[in-house]
Amino acid sequence: MLDEWTLIHNGGQSHAADDHAESYDVSAGPRNIGNQIFSVDTLERNASKGHGIVTCMSAGNNAIVVGTNKGWLIRYDFGGGDSYELDLSVSRTGDQHVHRVFVDPGGRHCLAVLLGTGGAETYYTHAKWRKPRMLSKLKGLVINAVAWNRQQITEASTRDIILGTEGGQLYETVIEEKDKKEKHLKLLFELTELREPFASLQMETTGTGAATRYYVMAVTTTRLYTFTGTGSLEALFAAYSDRIVHFTELPGEMPNSEIHFFYKQRRAAHFAWLSGAGIYYGNLYLGSSQSNSGHGDDNFVENKALFEYSKLEKEQELTKPQSFVLSEFHFLLLCDNKVKVVNRVNQKVREELQFDHDFDSISGGILGLCSDATAGVFYAYDENSIFEISVHDEGQDMWQVYLELKEYAAALEHCKNALQRDQVYLAQAESAFSTKDFMRAASFYAKTNYILSFEEIALKFVAVGEQDALRTFLLRKLDNLGRDDRSQITMISTWATELYLDKINRLLLDDDKQAGVVPSSPDENNTEYQNILREFRDFLSDCKDVVDEATTVKLLGSYGRVDELVFFASLKEQHETVIHHYIQQGEARKALELLQKPNVSPELQYKFAPDLIMLDPYETVEAWMVANNLNPRRLIPALMRYSSEPRTKDETHEAIKYLEFCVQRLQNEDSAVHNLLLSLYTKQGDESALLRFLQCKYGKGRHGRPDIFYDPKYALRLCLKEERMRACVYIYSMMGMHEEAVALALQVDPELAMAEADKVEDDEDLRKKLWLMVAKHVIEQEKGAKRENIRKAIVFLKETDGLLKIEDILPFFPDFALIDDFKEAICSSLEDYNKQIEGLKQEMNDATHGADNIRNDISALAQRYAIVDSNEECGVCGRKIMASSGHGMARGFASPMAPFYVFPCEHTFHAQCLIGHVTKHTDPAEAERILDLQRRLSLLANSGTNFAVERMPNVADEEASGSNRTPTDQIRAQLDDAVAGECPFCGDLMIKEISLPFISPDETELLMSWEVKGGPLPREYGLA
Repeated sequence: MLDEWTLIHNGGQSHAADDHAESYDVSAGPRNIGNQIFSVDTLERNASKGHGIVTCMSAGNNAIVVGTNKGWLIRYDFGGGDSYELDLSVSRTGDQHVHRVFVDPGGRHCLAVLLGTGGAETYYTHAKWRKPRMLSKLKGLVINAVAWNRQQITEASTRDIILGTEGGQLYETVIEEKDKKEKHLKLLFELTELREPFASLQMETTGTGAATRYYVMAVTTTRLYTFTGTGSLEALFAAYSDRIVHFTELPGEMPNSEIHFFYKQRRAAHFAWLSGAGIYYGNLYLGSSQSNSGHGDDNFVENKALFEYSKLEKEQELTKPQSFVLSEFHFLLLCDNKVKVVNRVNQKVREELQFDHDFDSISGGILGLCSDATAGVFYAYDENSIFEISVHDEGQDMWQVYLELKEYAAALEHCKNALQRDQVYLAQAESAFSTKDFMRAASFYAKTNYILSFEEIALKFVAVGEQDALRTFLLRKLDNLGRDDRSQITMISTWATELYLDKINRLLLDDDKQAGVVPSSPDENNTEYQNILREFRDFLSDCKDVVDEATTVKLLGSYGRVDELVFFASLKEQHETVIHHYIQQGEARKALELLQKPNVSPELQYKFAPDLIMLDPYETVEAWMVANNLNPRRLIPALMRYSSEPRTKDETHEAIKYLEFCVQRLQNEDSAVHNLLLSLYTKQGDESALLRFLQCKYGKGRHGRPDIFYDPKYALRLCLKEERMRACVYIYSMMGMHEEAVALALQVDPELAMAEADKVEDDEDLRKKLWLMVAKHVIEQEKGAKRENIRKAIVFLKETDGLLKIEDILPFFPDFALIDDFKEAICSSLEDYNKQIEGLKQEMNDATHGADNIRNDISALAQRYAIVDSNEECGVCGRKIMASSGHGMARGFASPMAPFYVFPCEHTFHAQCLIGHVTKHTDPAEAERILDLQRRLSLLANSGTNFAVERMPNVADEEASGSNRTPTDQIRAQLDDAVAGECPFCGDLMIKEISLPFISPDETELLMSWEVKGGPLPREYGLA
C-alpha cells in the first residue's frame, strides 16, 4: 500500500517542495530573516523655530507639540491641519520654560505646564486656537502627568481627565473648548504614607451595562498604583478612603519613571512601567473576570514579568534607560543616545537604532521618546530636532520567537505563510514523537506539506510498529488534502479502511484469547471494540464518495463484516438490498427508519408494505402516517392482506387507524380508500363507528367536490349483507328513499322511524305519508286495553306538531270503537279549525281597511298643488316660466302661456325645454318613443279634438276609469310619465351623466377650433 501511495504522491508534491526548498533548512532549524523592523528618520531639524531649545514633546494623531526653555509652544500637524507657534511667556518677566506638554490621542486638546519665577501655570490650547488660555484653578500646581479619557473624549470636550502633580496628588478636571476654561477641579487622591511626585498616568474605561468602569495606573519613582471602580472618577477614588490602595513597589529609584499602554483595536492590551529595577510589564484584562489573588477588583493585570536592565549590557557598566516607549511586541529603550529594541516575549535585544551625528544639535544628546498611539509611530527628540521611528512588519519574526519558547499556539498565530506553519508543526511532531506520544505526533505530521514527504512520515510509524498512529496520520492527512487530489484521497481512504478492519479483527482475537484468562478483559476490550467500530462507521460515512466501491465491498467481505457491508450499502444508497436484509432479520423498525429518509424512493414503500405491515403493524402504520409523500390507494393491497388475518378483540385495527388518518387528517378524496374503510367498519362489532363515518360529509365546503366520496349503493349492499340496519336506514334516507328508510326503521326502532319521517321538510305530502306509516305501526303494535291504545294514539298526535289530525288516524282504529274515547281529541281539532276561521276573517277585514286607505290617498292626490313665483326661470333655457312672448306654445297644449312642469324639488321647466332635454340625454329608443308621443299629441291638437279643458294632468286623472278619459288625455299622460316621471336634475338621468365624456362626439368641430396650428414652436430656454 505504501509503495502505491509513493508512485502517486511523488508526482503531485515533489515540485512544490523543490520550489520552496530555499526558504528553510531542516537540519539547521528556522532561519532568522534579519530584516530590520524599526528605522529612524529625521523629521525636523529646527524644531524650536529659534525660540530656545526643546525641553519636552508630546504627540497624538499625527500632531506634535514641543515646548522650549523660553516658554514657547510649537505645533506641527502632519495630518493636514495648521502648524503654529504660541508664546506662553508673553508679558512675564524672568526665566520661563515649558516643564511638560500633553497632547490627547486625537491631537486636538493640549495642556502645557510653564515654570518660572512666578511659580507654575498650566495653559490649555485647542487645535483650532491661536491663543492659549491659562487655567486659573491649576495655578501653582506642577503637573507631571495627564491621563486622557480615550474612549469618551470629543473634539469639543476633554471629558473627565486625571492630573498627577509634583506633590503626590491626583486631580480630576473637565475642559470644554467653548468655555475656554476648566469646569471644575476636584482632588481625587493624595499620597500620605510615602509622599512622592506622580511621574506618569494611564487610564482606560469600559462599559458595564449602564455604568462605566475605570482602570487607572499611576507611577512614582518607586511604586505602581492601580485603581479601578465603576460610576465616576470621584466615586472610584472615594471608595479607597476605607480600603487599602493596591500598589507594586520595586527596588531602586527612577526619576524619569514612565508607564505606557499599548492599544490594540482601540483597547488597552498590555502595559509597561519603566522602574528602577527594570521594565515591569504584563497583560491587561479589562472588563473580564478577574483572577482571585487577594486584591479584589484592583488585580486586572496578568502574566506579569520584569525585564532587568542587566540584559542590555552584559559586559559594560549597567546603564538605566532615560526614556522608553511600548509597541506591540517590543520595548524601545533610550540608552546613551541610542534606542535599543528589546523583544517583550523573549527579553532579547533585537536591534539598535542610531541617530544622525552630522549636526551639532545632537551634541546635547537625545532628551526623550514619545509615542503616537493613534498613528502608530514613535518619536525621539533632542534640544532642536525631532526624529521619527517607523515600524515595518513588527510581527515578522514572532513565530520564531514563540517557537523557540515552545509556545506553539502563539507561533502558529503569527505565521505568515505555509512554510512557517510547516516548521511549527514539524517541531511539535518531533517533540511528541521523541516522547512516544505517537497519536499526537501523527496529527501534527499530517499538517505538514513541504518539509517531510508522505513516505518518510509513514515509514516512521511503520518502523516503530504503531498501526494506530499510522491510521491517525492517514485520517488527518485526508482532512488536509484538497478536492483536486482525487487519486491520493482514494488511495489513503482504502489504506485506512484496511487498517480499521485489521484493528477490529485484532480486538476480536484479543477478546477471544483473554476470555478464558481474565474475566474482566472482554468488557474492557468490548468497549474499545465498540469505539473503534463506531469510528470506522463514521469514517465510511465521510469517505463514501471517495473510496472505490468495489474494492471496499471486497475488503468488507473478506474480513466477514456483514453489518458493516450493509451499512456501506446504505451509504451508497443501495436501499433495496439493505431493506431486504432488515426484513429477513425481522428488524422492521430499522427498515422503516431507512424508508423514511428523504433520499429513498417512495416506490420501495409500496414494494415492501405487505411484508412490513405483517411484520410490525403498529410501527409500519406509524411510519406511513409520518410520511407525507405516500399515495394511500397504492397501499390498499397491503391493508387488505393485513385485514384478512385474524386478531384478538382488543387489538387495535391498524388498517382502520391508517385509513381514518387519510380520510380525516389528509382529507383524502379517493373513493377506493373511503370504500375500503367503510367495508372494514361493517365488519366491526360496534355499529357506532360506521354510523359516524356515514354521517360525516368530508367533501362539504370544498369547491366542486361532492359531500361524500364513498359509493352509497356499494355501502348499502355491504350494510344489508352484514345486517347493519341502522346504517341501511341512514343510507336509504341519504339516497332520498324515505319510505324505504322509514319502513326499515320501523323494524329496528320506532323512535328512529319518527326521526327519519321528520327529516322531510320540503314535501309536506310525503312527510305526512311517512308519519301515517309510523302512526299505523304504532297503533297496530299496541296490545293493551282499547282506551289505553287511544290515549297513546292521542300522545302520538301531539308529537307530530299538528301535522296529523285525529281524522287522519281514525281509519287505523276498529269500526266498533266508541266516539267517546276520541271526544277530547275531536273537540281540540274543532277548536283549531274555529281559530283558523277567525284568523281568516281578521285578514279579510285588514285587507278591506287597507283598500279604503288607498282610495283616500288617491283622492287627496287630486288636491295637490305647487306655488310658482312669477320670476321663476326655466332650468334649461333660463327664461321666465310665466312669460308668454318669445316662447312658442308646446304642441298639444292650447294655453296662450307656455306649458311648464313643476317638480317637488322646486325645479321648473318649460314643457318643450324638458322634452328636448330628456330626449337629448336619454337612450335613443326612449327618445324616439317620446318624440312619437309628441307628434301624435300635436296631430290631435291640430284637429281640434278634446281641448275644452286646458290643465296639467295629475294622478287623479290617471286613476279615472278608461271610459272617462279621451285619447288626448291618454297620450298626454303617457308623455308626462316619459319626461316628467322624475326631475332630470335630481334623478337617475343626472347620475348617468357622470360616466359621459365632457366633449361629446357631435362637438368635434368645437374641439378642432382649439387646436394650435402654425409655424414651428418657439425656442425654449432653460437654466443650466
